Parts: sequence; C-alpha cells; structure tokens
Amino acid sequence: MAAPQPYGSIIGDGFWNNNQALVALLGLCPLLATTTSATNGLGMGLATTAVLVLSNVTVSLIRDLVRPEVRLPVFVLVIASFVTAVELTVQAYFYELYLVLGLFIPLIVTNCAIIGRAEAFASKNRVDRALLDGIAMGIGFTLVLVVLGGMREFIGQGTLFYQANLLLGEAATGLSLSLGEGFQGALIAILPPGAFIGLGLLIALKNVIDKRVKRRATVRAAKTAPAQTSSGGAVAPAAG
Repeated sequence: MAAPQPYGSIIGDGFWNNNQALVALLGLCPLLATTTSATNGLGMGLATTAVLVLSNVTVSLIRDLVRPEVRLPVFVLVIASFVTAVELTVQAYFYELYLVLGLFIPLIVTNCAIIGRAEAFASKNRVDRALLDGIAMGIGFTLVLVVLGGMREFIGQGTLFYQANLLLGEAATGLSLSLGEGFQGALIAILPPGAFIGLGLLIALKNVIDKRVKRRATVRAAKTAPAQTSSGGAVAPAAG
C-alpha cells in the first residue's frame, strides 16, 4: 500500500504543481465563461471551492461503504446535492451575483475538476487529507479565476473589482478601481477570445516560472555536489 501523500505536497499540488486550471486544464467551461470580471471570478471560485471541499469530505467518509461498480453515480449524486445547496445559498444571500453567474452555478455539477478529485483522491484517502486537498485545489482554482477575471476586466473595461459589493457587501465598495469613464478598453478582452488568450498567457507564465526554478535547482545541485573522479569516486577536500 502506497504511503499517504504528505500534507505539504497536497497543498503544493493544489496551489501550483497540479493546479486544476493551469495544469490539469479541468473546469474550463465555467472558468472561461464567468471571468469577465474579478468579482465574477471570485464568486464562481468560492462556490466551486465550497462544493469541492464538501464533496471531498463526504466521498472520503463513505468510500468504504460504496461498491466500486456504483461509485461514480454516487459521487455525482453527492456533488449534485451540494451544488443545489450552494445555488440556493447564493440565490438567497447574493441575488445580484446569482443573476450574473446564472446557469454556471448549477453547471458546477459537471465540473470535471470536482469529480476528478473525488475519484482520484478523496475516494482513496482519509478525511483530513481529502479536506486539505479540497481546500488547496479550490483556492488554487479560485486564484486563477480571480487573476484571469481581473486581467480581462482591467484591459477590457478599465476597472477592477467593479461591483465587488455584490459579493462582499457595501464595505467592499472601496475595493473597486477605475481608470475613468473615458477609458477605451480592448473589447476583445471581455469577449470569449479574450478568455482563451488570457488563460493561455497564464499557462505560459507558469511554464516559464517552472523552467526557471528547475534550471536554478539544477545549477545549485551541480555546485553543491562533490566533485567526481574519473572512476566515479568523490574527491577528498584539499587540506588547508
């Protein structure tokens, strides 16, 4: 039996190494459709995170009670139940945001990132690790939505976190930034092509960072490794 994945590795995978939006490329339909602003991205990200955490915990709790032949229908039923609860909550307390996100909240049921984590991780790990995986994957996914939404909103409309009060209350009105009513943004940024271009740029940026980190680690390892003799043995450090 394989050793449980360390907590630090679970967090690292969720935020960066196996980010569901930048690496696994899962859940792209709501990601591309709802990121016309940073506020929309944050709202969809929080809703997705809530479903991901709750479904991960539930699947982990019942994993020994569900027969393998029916595990996927059971997982989908669990996810659909939590999506309904989240949808009703958003409709009750954040109605304006609910109108903006519209159909994409119930479509969280079909988010491949959630069913993927239930099948690949929660069904094979204890509750504590399933909970941590849901939180890390959800936050990593949310950050991508917020950054992509912020990019598209700022370039396309010259604003940032416009109507943040719809999600965070009147106290968040001060978070909104604007370049002025006369700003002529690039319309393509808030259209579907802008979503694909923006996501592509974020993926490219991540790959560049990963390559630089790997190159530096290789150089550092080469400098600290003991010199090798032609026969493969280590050279003893010179005296004095």
